[in-house]
Amino acid sequence: MKQNKILSLVGLATKAGKTVSGEFSTEKAVKTGKAQVVLVSVEASDNTKKKFQNMCTYYEVPIYYYGTKEELGAAMGMEFRASMAVTDSGLSNAIMKELNNSDERR
Repeated sequence: MKQNKILSLVGLATKAGKTVSGEFSTEKAVKTGKAQVVLVSVEASDNTKKKFQNMCTYYEVPIYYYGTKEELGAAMGMEFRASMAVTDSGLSNAIMKELNNSDERR
């Protein structure tokens, strides 16, 4: 299944130490130019989605709405995660490629 490929890439990036998660760390990664792609859970609040959408647009960082908070958290070996950023360009490109090929862009 496609979805698991995206989440397993997130897991891979996390194991490699190439992700940050949680609102504060994700925001910091975007603003310092470290974030290559931002993933926000489809379950995140409208406020959170809007905040990251505006920030990512301003800093020209690709943003995707994907997965539940539980799925994103589990992929990172944590509890719930509403937002995360991948800081490695190779891994983020692989994730974006999967997301763009995914029929279920939510």
